[in-house]
Amino acid sequence: MTETIHPFYESHRGAMEAAMRHRFDLAEAMLCERAHLSDIDRIRQEVMDEFQIVLTQMPYVGGAASRMSDFFMRLTGFMAISRVLRRHGVPVSMIGEIERETYKAQLLTEPEAERLASGRQFMSPENQALLREQATESATESHQNEFPEDFVYDFVEPGPGDKFEFGINYKACGFCKFAARHGDKEILPNICGLDFDAYATRGIHLERTQTLAGGASHCNFRFSRLRPRHHVANALN
Repeated sequence: MTETIHPFYESHRGAMEAAMRHRFDLAEAMLCERAHLSDIDRIRQEVMDEFQIVLTQMPYVGGAASRMSDFFMRLTGFMAISRVLRRHGVPVSMIGEIERETYKAQLLTEPEAERLASGRQFMSPENQALLREQATESATESHQNEFPEDFVYDFVEPGPGDKFEFGINYKACGFCKFAARHGDKEILPNICGLDFDAYATRGIHLERTQTLAGGASHCNFRFSRLRPRHHVANALN
């Protein structure tokens, strides 16, 4: 039976495919110089073909009503790149380095003002209130029954002496579930590594000392603002 793409992802397919092509363009020089790969056009086609498979595997977690849908749309494509590069014998650690540098370069193509505005919105009291609500909803039995492949998380308030503004403890990870289902556990930590640049480019400092992918009981995300402008640049180096 032919696998199908969920209608929600189908509606965003053009944008996701364009992002994948852009990522490969940014990665091309590194693939040649570091991974010593030749016939880049063939590898590009393999990546895009694998991405079509990934699109059919992406779990539906609520569409536009869920903040986690955006995470899947932005990051699951890296599974396709990783799978193809592994087949060509590229070490997992090198794949992670190339993907992180590629993702950072792609993020920085967005105007700085827009990136920082997005970061301010994420850190705003209004968004924190929404995160509290969604965290509570994610842990309900009804939500987990309806969206078993979704994330489950708690909102974390800072305590006395804490320097972060708020935190999120992910107790179940959609990417971990995806990787376990489709045989991608080996490349999963590379996906986790993309988080730091995703937040830093928006003026947010992420501190995280453990992950589910690394065997911990939860991922401990802690967020604070990168106030001086030069600190944003430093965080990306």
